[in-house]
Amino acid sequence: MPTLPHEQRAVAESFGADAERYDRARPSYPGALIERIVAQSPGTSVLDVGCGTGIVARQLRAAGCTVLGVDPDERMAEVARRQGLEVEVAKIEEWDPAGRVFDAVVAGQTWHWVEPGAGAATVARALRPGGLVALFWNGVEPPPEVAEATADALRGHMPLPPRFSFGGEAYRPLADRAADGLRATNAFTDPEPWTLPWEREYTRADWLEQLSTSGFVNRLPPATLSAVLAGIRTPDAFVVRYSTVVAAAHKRV
Repeated sequence: MPTLPHEQRAVAESFGADAERYDRARPSYPGALIERIVAQSPGTSVLDVGCGTGIVARQLRAAGCTVLGVDPDERMAEVARRQGLEVEVAKIEEWDPAGRVFDAVVAGQTWHWVEPGAGAATVARALRPGGLVALFWNGVEPPPEVAEATADALRGHMPLPPRFSFGGEAYRPLADRAADGLRATNAFTDPEPWTLPWEREYTRADWLEQLSTSGFVNRLPPATLSAVLAGIRTPDAFVVRYSTVVAAAHKRV
C-alpha cells in the first residue's frame, strides 16, 4: 500500500480535474522568495518542475526570468500555455533535458509527488554549475476558528487533527526528504533550509474554493464536497498566515 506521497499517483494526478479552479484559487508565493531565487541564481533561465497552471512560473516571469515548465498533466499544462508559458508534459523523473541547462530549478508545492532520488538526478543534469535548486511548500495556518470549523466538516472523509492547520513545521519533513535526495547525488552543496512567513487575506468564498482544490478533498464525490463546504462556518473575511519552507542548494562547480 502506498505510504509516501510520490507513490500516491491517483492523488498526484487529481488536480487537473478542475485546472481552471486550481489556477484561480491556489495561493502564490511570497515576493521575498522570488527575489531570493533570482538573487542566488547565476542567470535568468529557470526550469519549473511540476509547474501546473504556472503559478510560480508567472511570478518568476514577472521578475525577469525565462521559464520552462515541466508537468505530467496535460490539463494543467494547457492552462499555463494559455497564459503564454512554455510547458513540456512529462514526469521529471523521466524528462530528458536534451542537453539544455538552466540557471535555476524550482518546484512549488510539487516535489513531494516526485521520487526524490530520480528527481534530484534529473535536476543535476539540467542545472548549470553554480545554479540554484529551490524546492518549496506553503505551510498554511488559518485562524483557530477557521481551522476548527474546517477540520470538523472534513473529519470522517479524511484523517485530520482537531484543527485544519498545516504550518511550516508540517512541511519541513517533506523539505528534509527533498534535501536528502539532493545530497545523495553528491552534485550539490549542502541544502539550506529557508523559511519565509507571510499573510494573505481571504473571504469565506475564497477559502472554500481554495480548500476544494486540496489533495484528497478534491477527490470527494461532488455532492459530498458541496455538502462539506456548505457546512464550514467561518467569518466573512479573515487573514491566513503562511510559512513557506524551502530546501535550497547550488550545483557544485
